[in-house]
Amino acid sequence: MNFTRRSFLQSAAGMALLRRRPPSDVETRVAQMVQAYSDQGVHRTGTSVDERSANWLAREVSDARLTPLKEPFSIDRVDVIECFVEVGNKQIVAIPLFDGSFTNREGIRGQLRAEASSAEIALLDLTPNAAGNGAVGNARRHNLHRAIVCITRGGRPGLCPSNGDSFTSPFGPPVVQISSDDGDWLAERASRGVTVRIVAQVKRTPATAFNVTTSIAGRDRAMPPLVVMTPRSGWYSCASERGGGIACWIELMRALRESNPLRDVVFVASSGHELGHLGINAFVDRRPGIVEKSVGWMHFGANIGAATDPGNTVQSSDEESESRLTRAMAAVSLNVDRRVPRGTVPGGEAEVVHRGGGKYVSVIGRNGLFHNPADRGAVVVDAGVVARFVEAFVAVASSEIRA
Repeated sequence: MNFTRRSFLQSAAGMALLRRRPPSDVETRVAQMVQAYSDQGVHRTGTSVDERSANWLAREVSDARLTPLKEPFSIDRVDVIECFVEVGNKQIVAIPLFDGSFTNREGIRGQLRAEASSAEIALLDLTPNAAGNGAVGNARRHNLHRAIVCITRGGRPGLCPSNGDSFTSPFGPPVVQISSDDGDWLAERASRGVTVRIVAQVKRTPATAFNVTTSIAGRDRAMPPLVVMTPRSGWYSCASERGGGIACWIELMRALRESNPLRDVVFVASSGHELGHLGINAFVDRRPGIVEKSVGWMHFGANIGAATDPGNTVQSSDEESESRLTRAMAAVSLNVDRRVPRGTVPGGEAEVVHRGGGKYVSVIGRNGLFHNPADRGAVVVDAGVVARFVEAFVAVASSEIRA
């Protein structure tokens, strides 16, 4: 769907903006981008939607008067044939954990028990992206069960799957994830030790995914560049999970393109986020030494400007970078709700920079719709908050490219 400024302002999200006050040009563009991104569909890496989304984002880069590049990388995509939990005549729809093992079409039968170390099939709770930690991670690493059923516990009810962080090195038994809407029903039966059948049948399909990159040339090409990154793939439509970061990424280009920077500014929007950050690893592998040779990295992480249960976490490699970011955020009335302790491995793509010894600043938001199928449309993002983040990020980037 194509959105003009006029058609957007006549939409539900646009009317909501107008009822508050006339939106700025940045706010209108942000909401348009989030709506367009959401309308593309499920943004899983290496799918047809992922490629169409890359083409769309490349056009957005062109509209910002820069030259986009689509950089391919290969994956063995997991395509789900069947995935469910069967109890008697009832089948509960599930999603497998993509960095575990899988089953054949017959699946695995066994007694289901909740949080019992001796259970053939364990029933455990799982918050998004915690599948490598806690009870679930321990059970997987030690192969305590023939299979695991996880009730996903997101900020809102629904089937909120976890990322496959170990996608290239899968481990443990099959893990299937079900909606919290089915959790109480299944937990009651697990308390009686009901026999269930777990099916997680998939096929592997060779596929190509794309990072979208561009750059602004600096006056001194020998100086270490500033790198600006944001992920662009994920579960479902992920409008507020990814949309705010993508909008900030494009708006920063618009703000910096005429700045005549002293050093290069390199931009990358990476696919492969939900599969162990495959895309940003491919980006770094193409550019040996870029992590440590850059003056710094800016990471626009998940949920920037999310409208449901918002909050902001800052991650940084050093005190100076963090102070610069937090001052810029305070100047536009953006709070820091949590700071990741220095030296901690950060969440998201900033992990790649951390492990490589580079400098970085990173913002990750809180979001009640994180990994939720209801994360759709421009209304799940506060475009005014995203616009204020753009101001903060411009201030941070400007101080780096002039130094």
